[in-house]
Amino acid sequence: MKLFMNRFLTAGLVFILLNSGCMEQPGDALNDPSEILLMKKKIDLEQSDVLFRKETFNPQDLSLFTFHHSEWTVEDGWLVGKNPGNHPGMAILKQDFSGNVLVEFLAQTISPSTHDINVMWNGEWIDSIDQRGTAYVAGLEGWWTGKVGIEKSPDYNLMLGTPLFDFQPGKIYKIQAGSIEGHCFILADGKLLLEGMDPDPIDHQRYTRIGFEAYSSHIRLKNVVIRRLNWKHVDMHYDPEF
Repeated sequence: MKLFMNRFLTAGLVFILLNSGCMEQPGDALNDPSEILLMKKKIDLEQSDVLFRKETFNPQDLSLFTFHHSEWTVEDGWLVGKNPGNHPGMAILKQDFSGNVLVEFLAQTISPSTHDINVMWNGEWIDSIDQRGTAYVAGLEGWWTGKVGIEKSPDYNLMLGTPLFDFQPGKIYKIQAGSIEGHCFILADGKLLLEGMDPDPIDHQRYTRIGFEAYSSHIRLKNVVIRRLNWKHVDMHYDPEF
């Protein structure tokens, strides 16, 4: 009976740990598709050139970035961003990334922070006014009411959002965000959450900066991969059902 109780308690402890988030696991990270299907477009990730890859960070890697209106550090291989203010707190890579790009990374909020894991691409930072200029921005649990969203700065005439994603604070998510000639999209754990078309696409040969944003949030990220997208048009249609 004692042996049975010990096994029962051990099994119970493992169950609690797995369901409490104490064991760091990206939600559905095993769902790692080799292609992304958008409206009338198919992206081949395996044929998309890798422009940047950084699985873990060390303190020396801070030199790869410029930092704006926020505090960024490296802890246990994670790039950690902290910004209590209601403004973009940015870590922007110094390297330029032109073209149709996709940014992929693992990220989570750090308690007690519960929202806003954001990423920027096809962007710029204007030093003369110390603000973000033209850019696409996408993220999880943002836009003040807990939405998955995509926006275009600085005028914000393009804003897309949905509250339907069940975001869990502290959970590690695999985030993928990017665009093809203004066709913007964001995925979490291999699932497409939101896409939309910009009728006036950003000039991705002119605006080439990629960065990460904490907006009144405390976040951390790693496993960063940036790809130039290989894609093709897809003729979409319905097959008869009756």
